[in-house]
Formats: sequence, structure tokens, C-alpha cells
Amino acid sequence: MKILHTSDWHLGHNLYNYDRTEEQKAMIHQMTDIVRQERPDVFLLSGDVYHTPQPSAAVQTLFSEAMVALHDACPEMVIVVTAGNHDSGSKHDIFRTPWHALKVFTVGNIDKEHPETHIIEIPGKGYVIAVPYGYERNIPEGFFQQLIDRVTVVNKGELPVVMMAHTTVKGCDFTGHDNVTEFSVGGIDSFDIGELGKGYDYLALGHIHHAQFVHGSDHRIRYSGTPLAVSFDEAFEHTVSLVGIQKHGESPDVKTIAIDNPHPLTTLPTEGFAPWEEAKALLEHFPEDIPAYIRLNVEVDDILPAGANAEANELTEGKECRFCYINVRRKQQQTATARTFTVQEFQKEDPLDIARRYAEDMNISFDDEMESMFKETIDRVRQEDREN
Repeated sequence: MKILHTSDWHLGHNLYNYDRTEEQKAMIHQMTDIVRQERPDVFLLSGDVYHTPQPSAAVQTLFSEAMVALHDACPEMVIVVTAGNHDSGSKHDIFRTPWHALKVFTVGNIDKEHPETHIIEIPGKGYVIAVPYGYERNIPEGFFQQLIDRVTVVNKGELPVVMMAHTTVKGCDFTGHDNVTEFSVGGIDSFDIGELGKGYDYLALGHIHHAQFVHGSDHRIRYSGTPLAVSFDEAFEHTVSLVGIQKHGESPDVKTIAIDNPHPLTTLPTEGFAPWEEAKALLEHFPEDIPAYIRLNVEVDDILPAGANAEANELTEGKECRFCYINVRRKQQQTATARTFTVQEFQKEDPLDIARRYAEDMNISFDDEMESMFKETIDRVRQEDREN
């Protein structure tokens, strides 16, 4: 079975009030060209089709036109779309039946009463288990494994089994995401790999925007990543994943195909921070004919000069680029030598050591009384974790 795996399109997303429709259309056009060239058996869109649960009529039309274009590019291909945490599951479910005429299957909500609706057979090729975003409390215990077991019963030909989910898996790289804690990313609770069941050949994930295999998954669990950057912190290559699985039980063969953004998100300077005057000069000399969204990284002693944003806007007048905002860093906050941790390294760090370093960086007194209170809090949290 040949699969094209993508996710997190975020149609309707505006960047600092700039409309991004043309970029999104360019992304869909590239996606359609890839389908026409590669001719996959199935196209998987693993959640966050839209940026908001209430997309405009124009944005919904853009999605509909994308589905028609993808079908026309490869009429034999089956398309499976699941809802993400940014989507309204009901909006996906409303048009479930009419979409079947174009071999488009949409799954918007967890259906505990009719779990068979999550299983889509790709005739002669394999099976797709489509699980949309759902709060942990709304997903029955063992639900993923139950669906896999249902497929096992009917999969007499040992065809490939692919599962879709829109969630956070512990141990992945959260680069580019805000609102990250040990237990959740972007407000979604994290799952252990084991909670997602066993018996699939490939797990096509959405939600995390950085394309990656999940550590410890033997290259069977993958985030395709978003094909179009949603924030300036997503300074990495944006791709779709082309997956090949010969038969059930074999490891998938995965390659990535880059998606180009005609209006890239650019930070000046390209590395680190610069004083206001230097950053302003970089913006002033930015080529007039290069389309880009611009963020300025500026280091200040105290605050930005009055009118800095207005001045930056003036410097882009008549140019193809679009100024977005100034990212400010104050010098007095940079007292300690920065150290970069991987997720695994950070999890091994002693919370008390982290607290001490933070207090030192922020020039906060971390005396014996505060240390005692912090230890007491850690012990209380650990006790609650053990009880739960």
C-alpha cells in the first residue's frame, strides 16, 4: 500500500492579520501535483484541517476544492480526513455521506457505539483505522486496541494496517510549539506509545508540527508535520510523507517531499538578537522583490524606542515583504550561559536544580525557606501522581 501522509493544514490561518489564502492554495497545488506524480493508494490528512472550529464559507470552499482536485489527480485514490483539536468534528461529519462519491471518508468524532465507522477498507490494498482528536476522557480505555483487533479478524490477506490519530505522544520533539508541559502540548494530553495499541504497521499522526518519527517506535509512528509554517518558531523544513508498506508486519518505507512556501517566514537577524539600530538596518536593506513575512529579533537594555513598530512598517512600504512584529529580549535577563536540553535530558534533570538556575537567571533570591517550600511542593505532586 502506498500512502501520502499529511496533517495540520490550518486552512484559514492569518499571520498577524495578513491573509494567507494564496500560500494555502499554493500548498494544495503542490500536494495535488505530488498525488498526480506518485499516485498513492490512499491520502491521509490527520487532523487540524482548519485553524478554527468555525471556518468561513470561503475557507470551507477552499477545502472542498482541494478534495475535488486531489480526487481528479488520482481518481483511484481513497482520501481519509480526521478532525483535529482545531476543527469542529461535527462539520466533518455533516458531509460524510456525500463525500463518499469521491472516495473521501471524513471522521469527525469518536463513535463508541459504532466503532466500525472508524475502519476504512482500501480494497485489495489494506485497512485504515481513522481516529480523530478526542479528549482522553472521551476515548474508552483500550479503544485503539479494540479497533486494531477488529481489523485483525477480517484481515485474512495479511494486508497492511494503518492507523491515524491526532494527539501528542510522549517523547516527541515539540520544536515550534507553545504551551508545552511534561503532560501536554497545545492543550492535548500526552499518550504513552503503549496506550495506542499494537498491531498496526504505521501510525499516521497529526498535531505536532515538526515532522519526525516518534522515539522508540521502530519507525512505525510518525508525525508528518505541517506543510505550511504557522509561526516563526517553526523554522524547519515542511514536508509531506510518502509511505510504502508491502504487507502486514513489514516495516514501512518512508520518504519526505518538501513543500515550498512562496511567502516564507523570515527572522532578522537570521541568528540570535541584534540592537534596534542594527535590526532596523537589516530590514531597510532587505531586498524589495522578495516576498516574506518578517520578524525582528531585537535586544534592548530596557524597552524599545517609541514608535519602533511604526518605523519598521514604514521601512517595508513598497516592498514585497510584510513586517509582522518585534521579538524583544532584554539584556539583563541573559546573565547565565544558555544550555539546550533534549526532551530526554530535561526529563532527567532534578527539578530543584532547574528552579535554582531559573532563579539565578531572573535575579530572584532562592533562599533556604524558598528551597524548603519548593521541595515540599515537589513531594506533594509526586505523592498525588503515585495515588493516581
